[in-house]
Amino acid sequence: MTAGSDRNGQPAVVPDPTATAPGRGAHVHPTRECYELAVRRKAFTRALFPKGRGAEGGLSSAPVEDYLDTRHTSTTVADGQLTRNWSKSS
Repeated sequence: MTAGSDRNGQPAVVPDPTATAPGRGAHVHPTRECYELAVRRKAFTRALFPKGRGAEGGLSSAPVEDYLDTRHTSTTVADGQLTRNWSKSS
């Protein structure tokens, strides 16, 4: 994840799945659980703007949520073990 702009040009956290965007980034597992925890803890703003600089009013994380909604993640339980099968939508 990195700081960028949403569709309306407002400051937002945007996905960077290839980790090639310039500037400061933050890693979050591509799961709904990790995303929701990061939002609750306001981790994106803290990670991308240390010491509170440049993040007045916080950042929208809607682009990340949209990205997660497009990913296909299946979860199975076999022999009591949780297994995730990650695949990207093309």
